Amino acid sequence: MRIGVMLRHYDQHGGGVRVYTRALLDYLIKNPGGHEFVLFFRNPALLGTYRAAHVQEVCVNGRSVLTWDQLGLPRALRRHGVDVLFNPKYSVPLTGNYPAVWVCHGLDWYVMPWASRFIDRLSHRFLVPRYADRASAVIAVSEVTRDHLIEFLHMPPERVTTVYTAIEDLFRTRVPEEVLDTVRGSYRLPERFVLYAGAVYPPKNFTRLVQAYAQVGPQHGVSLVIAGGENRFLSERELEEPARLGLGDWVRWTGWVDASTLAAFYQMAQALLMPSLFESFGIPIVEAMACGCPVVTSNCYGAREIAADAAVLVEPSSVEAIAAGLDRILHDQALRTRLIEQGYRRSSQFTWERCASQTLQVLERAAGAPSIAAARCGIPR
Repeated sequence: MRIGVMLRHYDQHGGGVRVYTRALLDYLIKNPGGHEFVLFFRNPALLGTYRAAHVQEVCVNGRSVLTWDQLGLPRALRRHGVDVLFNPKYSVPLTGNYPAVWVCHGLDWYVMPWASRFIDRLSHRFLVPRYADRASAVIAVSEVTRDHLIEFLHMPPERVTTVYTAIEDLFRTRVPEEVLDTVRGSYRLPERFVLYAGAVYPPKNFTRLVQAYAQVGPQHGVSLVIAGGENRFLSERELEEPARLGLGDWVRWTGWVDASTLAAFYQMAQALLMPSLFESFGIPIVEAMACGCPVVTSNCYGAREIAADAAVLVEPSSVEAIAAGLDRILHDQALRTRLIEQGYRRSSQFTWERCASQTLQVLERAAGAPSIAAARCGIPR
């Protein structure tokens, strides 16, 4: 089977979707299961990223996201016929007779539309429903996401499959003490700290996170380390919250770090603090659990689903509730021990082997559609 993969977002901003795309693709390329892959990049510098006999790489031109998806890619697909087209992020070409599958990483746009930019709201209103109609199948990264696809996009349940995201195995391996010491020195990390990992945008609830930390952290000698922390959209003022609260030396911004460094951060942290207003999955939750880092996260949506009984769950709209959860995890040693043990067990369920296998099953079912012959011949709809 020839699987086309849309990768215009391969080198986008750091965050969960990029982590997902690269990790899943790496696993599929190394474990092809007899399949061929045609990788469609937007950035010509990425050609040569994957060198294997069963991989073909193609650069597709397109000045904008829309022209790449709807003009450039369909032309390329007519030249490089595929049995099924897969996008690890939402969107597919609206023309063409080939089966198409895309991954939904969450529909916070519909749950909290005020937290999206105007141009994005237009896309969510006019384009995303068409992508849902066009898709032979959609992969949801959690049961919450699957429910939202059915509720907001009116997708037939049989066309939506939940396939949980996973984490890299390096998070399951203890980092040696000498490496921890090196990382601590390189990033000037404080002796005791809680960690936030990720970009900052409205669903992340960054302002309340900082306000809650301010009530607990400094008085107990615990700093806040922010890994990532860039303004993805609509949150420029939120990044100023630590300064407004006079936290000064209590907050350490490290910028984005690679996975092995992040694993060291988790292992040294007192806790991961991630009280998001909305998560569809929340990769840092599972990464932290695998590293033995206790987690404080939200009691709603995907955060609750993924964390289950292995985290302190708090009401994300309440600064006091977040602060109380953080205080508990810092001072209740029996709770910390229990959550660490349960976190190891919970995180062991989210592997790329399972994710890739289930993803291939969805693609194989979609490729069983009678439109394959037309697609391979490059016959447009």
